[in-house]
Amino acid sequence: MRAPVQHLAASSLTSNMATAVVVPLLLLLLLFSSCATLIVDAAGADELNYNVVATSSFKAKAVCEGPRVNSTSAGFTNGVPVTRPHGPCSAAAAAAGVGSSEPSLVDALRWDQQRASYIQRMLSMSVNASMPPKLPPKSPTDKSALKVASTDPVSEFHPGTPKKKKNKSSQLSIDPAATDDGGSAGEQTMVLDTASVFPWLQCAPCPVPPCHPQAETLYDPALSSTSGTFSCNSSACRQLGPFANGCANNQCQYRVRYPDGSTTMGTYVSDVMTLTPTRVISKFQFGCSHFAQGRSINTLTVGTMGLGSGSESLVSQGKGSYGNAFSYCIPPTASITGFFLLGVPPVSSSRYVVTPMVKGKLNPALYVVRLQAITVAGQQLSVPPTIFAAGSVMDSRAPITRLPPTAYQALRSAFRSRMTMYRAVPPKEHLDTCYDFTGVSTIRLPKIALVFDRNAAVELDPSGILFDGCLAFTSTSDDRDTGIIGNVQQRTIEVVYDVGGGAMAFRRAAC
Repeated sequence: MRAPVQHLAASSLTSNMATAVVVPLLLLLLLFSSCATLIVDAAGADELNYNVVATSSFKAKAVCEGPRVNSTSAGFTNGVPVTRPHGPCSAAAAAAGVGSSEPSLVDALRWDQQRASYIQRMLSMSVNASMPPKLPPKSPTDKSALKVASTDPVSEFHPGTPKKKKNKSSQLSIDPAATDDGGSAGEQTMVLDTASVFPWLQCAPCPVPPCHPQAETLYDPALSSTSGTFSCNSSACRQLGPFANGCANNQCQYRVRYPDGSTTMGTYVSDVMTLTPTRVISKFQFGCSHFAQGRSINTLTVGTMGLGSGSESLVSQGKGSYGNAFSYCIPPTASITGFFLLGVPPVSSSRYVVTPMVKGKLNPALYVVRLQAITVAGQQLSVPPTIFAAGSVMDSRAPITRLPPTAYQALRSAFRSRMTMYRAVPPKEHLDTCYDFTGVSTIRLPKIALVFDRNAAVELDPSGILFDGCLAFTSTSDDRDTGIIGNVQQRTIEVVYDVGGGAMAFRRAAC
């Protein structure tokens, strides 16, 4: 009679033992599942801090693709296309017969060094200071000069009014082909320069040398019904200040000597300047150049559209009609177009992040902002904000961004630690973090964001991180030096210069 009882007891014991084993297993499974979920979530969150980019996206196509973003739908009917001097979208390159051939990396980085030195010289002088001694310029007929400023943003402007068309409407639409019938010169490709206040372009007559060869038709004020000169005693001539250069035949003369010694000079004139049919400045004042030599002269263009903060600049002359502001978007490659806009952008302010401009003893012609932090793959670098105290010049022409050494070293270290799966190669000029992506179809690229004063975080486009396979940053000489935000980092970002409001704004994925 005891056996069944013993059997039942053994069965109960086995059951209890099984339960004792199953419960911990369930707990382990639940714990493992939770850990796995946390790992997956962490991995997913980490992936959000990277962009997987096709290596082919860094190269320009053989044909012009036009705008990548439909700017018309955003209200940008008043924008002027922005291109690179070289590439399939450049009218100047096509006219000069250089096609889409890109300059060598060595040439591009030498131009970058030159431009950085130019900015540093400007920082050391006031806008009205006398210029330094002239440096030996490049020969205006040197073909290598065409290979220098390959990353310059350029746009086409239309000076003058054809004499045959005297009605007002002709000022709003100038025929680009009207050159042999008393018309205007048509499209004139000019560099957009935020570190220069004085606009100028080559004018007929302009022998080579001292002018540089120009593929586009020379602007001739004698063929424009709206052109005019200024007498030597006119208020416009008296107000030229450091740009005044005496008189010739009772006509006001100008001279601009840039900090690197580059020089342009000629007659100070006025004429209608057409950007678009609805962006026209009727009495635009500019330099009619009969001499243009030096390292800062982009010889693939006809001149420079000064956008710096000064009374002679395009933004100052247009502020009465369009507001004291302008913006541009530099395209990611030479086969895509960006835009330039005079005036306040027609986009909701909620789509921008805003930071104040820095005012102080720096050259007032320059636009300076202040970084407060940098993030790499979502992680803020351990760099105190005081390292960025000297500010950074926002420049349209310098390709590479320059950071204080302490900040650059932290950025370089963080970037390298996240790029260990790619083969590192020796430095290229002053770019010391370079990779060989041969045979690699896609790159897992850590996101980088520049955080400006008032927490204005600007995430860079992948095209703004790498330059010919290298991290597109370098350092200044000292932590106390003012930095530079280069145009490579500005790619695809609309950069708004609210000169009147003393602020800058940024909108991602704008072009």
